[in-house]
Amino acid sequence: MAYFVTGATGFIGRRLIERLLDQRQGKVYVLVRAGSTGRLDDLIERWRAVAGVSAAKRVQPVIGDLCRPLLGIEGEQVTELRGKVEHFFHLAAIYDMTAPAEQNTAVNVGGSTHAVELARALECKCLHHVSSIAVAGEYPGRFEEDMFDEGQKLPSPYHRTKFEAERIVREQPYVPWRVYRPGVVVGDSQTGEMDKIDGPYYFFKAIQRTRKLIPEWLPLVGLDMGKTNVVPVDWVAGALDHIAHESDLDGRAFHLTDPKGQKVDELYNEFAAAAHAPRVAVSVDKRLTDVLPTWPLSLALALPPLRQVRSITLRELGIPGEVIEHMELKPEFDTREAARALKGSALENPPALGDYAPRLWDYWEREMDSGLVRGRSLQEELTGKHVLITGASSGIGWAAALKVAAAGGVPLLVARNVEKLEELRAEIVAGGGTAYVYAADLSDMESVDRLVERVLADHRSVDMLVNNAGRSIRRSIALSYDRFHDFERTMQLNYFGAVKLIIGLMGHMRERGSGHIVNISSIGVQTNPPRFSAYVASKAALDAFTRVVSSEVIGDGVTFTTIHMPLVRTPMIAPTKMYDAFPAITPEAAGDMICEALRTRPKHMGTRLGTFGEVAYTLAPRAVDQLLHLAYRVFPDSAASKGHSDTEERASFEQIAMATLTRGVHW
Repeated sequence: MAYFVTGATGFIGRRLIERLLDQRQGKVYVLVRAGSTGRLDDLIERWRAVAGVSAAKRVQPVIGDLCRPLLGIEGEQVTELRGKVEHFFHLAAIYDMTAPAEQNTAVNVGGSTHAVELARALECKCLHHVSSIAVAGEYPGRFEEDMFDEGQKLPSPYHRTKFEAERIVREQPYVPWRVYRPGVVVGDSQTGEMDKIDGPYYFFKAIQRTRKLIPEWLPLVGLDMGKTNVVPVDWVAGALDHIAHESDLDGRAFHLTDPKGQKVDELYNEFAAAAHAPRVAVSVDKRLTDVLPTWPLSLALALPPLRQVRSITLRELGIPGEVIEHMELKPEFDTREAARALKGSALENPPALGDYAPRLWDYWEREMDSGLVRGRSLQEELTGKHVLITGASSGIGWAAALKVAAAGGVPLLVARNVEKLEELRAEIVAGGGTAYVYAADLSDMESVDRLVERVLADHRSVDMLVNNAGRSIRRSIALSYDRFHDFERTMQLNYFGAVKLIIGLMGHMRERGSGHIVNISSIGVQTNPPRFSAYVASKAALDAFTRVVSSEVIGDGVTFTTIHMPLVRTPMIAPTKMYDAFPAITPEAAGDMICEALRTRPKHMGTRLGTFGEVAYTLAPRAVDQLLHLAYRVFPDSAASKGHSDTEERASFEQIAMATLTRGVHW
């Protein structure tokens, strides 16, 4: 017994080969293009490790081309193989909803035509054609395995070419055939291994971003998106091998699908659980949304601005528009023939998604996310780039500058304290980096003008700006009646200084057609903590400025990131001893956030706590006010704000804490 396999280096094909080598006898002839022999050699090494050296020697490469008659195999080799091949497995095809129509036609239809020609010429006993559930198109109802041409709508080139390929196999009278229609094939249920982003994997980045923004325990409301049908690749390959070797099944089709299928929102929840992301608690029933007219939404999305917004959003998430359009499976798939053929075997039912979803997610996040979503490394993004960092003489700015320099960037260090900046520059140079020092007082608008003038005179470009310099004041409004200057000086540095610097560099960035600006805001803008009215207002003003200006300059290649930074253990918070009892990230962790913003350029970065505070205030503002008022009563004004010593503040804080705990209030 011998086998001939097309698509043997593909996702399903290489696992089928493993099973044939491990559980069957006979040579396995593998169609391979001349330029792909290296990939086959790598797979043979893998098969040798799985099935043994002697088994791997049974693999025989056959040089050919899917798009040529007789699959491009020379006549002498056809003669040599004639009568030797019992099972001809045709798996080679394009499994890609986004591929061009011409490519789909050439490979799926043309390749199947040439596969039939070769199977006939080799006088094979059976042609095993791996089709797809796509042949059912948008059939409304239960699609049985003996059904094929039911007048169903075939909505895309992929659907149409898979349908035509199966028709070619069915209608040829020369070679007995069996057809296999897998569902949406995902990674290996044991290892999680997957070879490309496809199917539900397109939505993993959206799940990951949801996890970053929203606490896991917060329930979500979703839309019922209908049903899908997901099966793991190892089960598909196993079922294909098993059914192919059962007797008296020629002329039949087999749905290699989950008998029950899965609802899309349930599918989301399985992967969200694996990702530790929030899950959908309630879905709006599809029967309700289906009765609503679709033309208003279609008309709105046809408008150029909304069409562009949709395109940008999907592109940032890595989701092709074609996938959105065909996410829901209209038909349900009968599996009686496949169930009978698999009855009594270990493959009788596909594994439940919940049992292996964590492995799929883990493999994607470890092995695939870096190539698809994270994109360029920090070093690739920053090497040779000039990054102006304000407030670089200590804390967050100091840590960020070291990390930028270590990644190959050129930090332009800005602060009032030149001595500290020179210390930082010396440390960077000692580490093999380059940095430049600029003294400036960002609360002085003329000083900002001089800074911009000097920097642009010294350097051909300023590629990125990190507005990190800031002033924080923690003082209740009751202590601020005669301190209006607190609001003025906070706004002067945190808002006017930052805006002045942005405006000074904006023309330069727009002229060059590129630039990225990172504004260090605060979690306080999202959570509205008491006693920070001056500080939070100044940061909120910068946030609002950024939201407006970013829409004006994005077309010129200039982008913004706002980081709602959590509490950071820096000299800024040192005078308030109460913060010693609060969790805070290190300056190095804050520097990592800045570097991630420079690398990936997201619109916003923050924490789950900040997002939760923002959502909670939107939903129940008065309730949040009451909770914050409790915090206001529990945590007093600092000693510095009252003109007292640090010792007095610490004693006062400890007394209030003890009194609060005595009353049974947990905080």
